[in-house]
Amino acid sequence: MQRGGNLSLVADKTTQTIIIDAPAAQVMKIIADFEAYPQWANAVKLVDVLERAADGRGRHVRFGLDAGMVKDTYELSYTWASDDTEVSWSLVKGQMQKAQDGTYTLRECDGGTEVTYTLAVDLAIPMIGMFKRKAEKVITDTALKELKKRVEN
Repeated sequence: MQRGGNLSLVADKTTQTIIIDAPAAQVMKIIADFEAYPQWANAVKLVDVLERAADGRGRHVRFGLDAGMVKDTYELSYTWASDDTEVSWSLVKGQMQKAQDGTYTLRECDGGTEVTYTLAVDLAIPMIGMFKRKAEKVITDTALKELKKRVEN
């Protein structure tokens, strides 16, 4: 496995993996801290947790995204695994998106935690599949690198 990241394109989703030099619990704590995203995820400008689960983690979250030419406000519904190794989400509503399904899966390994990010996005505007996969690759690659930097620093 490459330490810098590993890319796999499968059907209608994009999957990438990275090793983060920290325990899985620490990585999941950063993932779950939605209010801090604007501090370290460059494209995220606004986060509003609309509903929390019993453990305090976000269950329904609104995001404001500004990635240059791409600006969007959208809401995601989150499901947290009871063993704290996975979180998945799906789009509740969005301006530019018709669908978004994603998952972070964490696995302890030599050197820290293997984080696998799977993402599938469907936009309201027509886009050739090849370009959509390329956009997903950029999103997942950037998210994993920013997460790694946040956790390890």
